[in-house]
Amino acid sequence: VLRRPPPPRAVCCTPLGVMRLLERYGVATAGKRATVIGRSTLTGLPQVLLLGRKGIDCTVTLAHSRTSAADMIEVCRASDIIVACAGQARMVTAAHVKPGAAVVDVGVSRTEAGIVGDVDFDAVQAIAGAITPMPRGTGPMTIACLLENTLSAARMLGAFPA
Repeated sequence: VLRRPPPPRAVCCTPLGVMRLLERYGVATAGKRATVIGRSTLTGLPQVLLLGRKGIDCTVTLAHSRTSAADMIEVCRASDIIVACAGQARMVTAAHVKPGAAVVDVGVSRTEAGIVGDVDFDAVQAIAGAITPMPRGTGPMTIACLLENTLSAARMLGAFPA
């Protein structure tokens, strides 16, 4: 007996928002190298899966807070796309970024200077081909994807017509 595939499930909002940003701004993914820094179950790990899925086709490296500084720089410098979501203030510096790479800052840290991301924006901006600021970078896309997931869930329950 053939079983029906399970109904589609919601995709984590922040990783989905990152994918939408990459698509919207024309960042090529097929055959490109990507590094995701952070292994949380809500952001880092789903981001690895989304970047590696069929049709996106990145070769993805996962780095995290226990990755050595030398290894972190090495894998990041080899990457065309860096997604920083470790929650460590300004951990990604100019030394980590290959010229022209797309850098997406998802991390949030509170410092004496205020809220900052995982990327040293001022230093990396001059090197990156594309970069998201923090704050006011990926947050709006996360919210948009949350609303999309909410509407999809309501439709699955029959609350709204498709």
